[in-house]
Amino acid sequence: MHIFSWKKENTKEEIVSQLILENYNQYYRLAYSYVHNEPDACDIVQSGVYKALQNSHSLKKPEFAKTWVYRIMLNECFSYMKKPETFSYEAIQEKDGIDIGYTEDSYQNIDLQRAIDKLPKEDKAIIILRYFEDKKIEEIAEILNENISTVKSRLYRSMGKLRQSLKVDNE
Repeated sequence: MHIFSWKKENTKEEIVSQLILENYNQYYRLAYSYVHNEPDACDIVQSGVYKALQNSHSLKKPEFAKTWVYRIMLNECFSYMKKPETFSYEAIQEKDGIDIGYTEDSYQNIDLQRAIDKLPKEDKAIIILRYFEDKKIEEIAEILNENISTVKSRLYRSMGKLRQSLKVDNE
């Protein structure tokens, strides 16, 4: 439920700020799906929030603010993944041979998560937005600034890759 009205007298910064408050958990889940640990996901979201608020004046159409903020968060995820030698807490534990001890809150299907992680970042984004964030194809196209037919074909291709990867892993 939106507790914020889209009146013209609201500033762009107020609109962006309210969207961030309303959707913070979604942004966190998006970041977590890329980095698989809480501290790094929090860093990504904080950086994205800062950039969104800092650049809210550049938002051209307030009605597209939600898509605009999602795009910022995705770009932050992509930027984080490009950083050289970024080690998460889990990666350090795995490298040192320490048992991580996945809990109930960890990924339910680790094979699926590993298969998703093998996808190119653009395909991974489509899978996460569609199936984990429950976004419509049209919304994904807006967020990624892509043609709807392109998103559909990449989603179809990515699902095929996931099926193949899971089939190979289970053999």
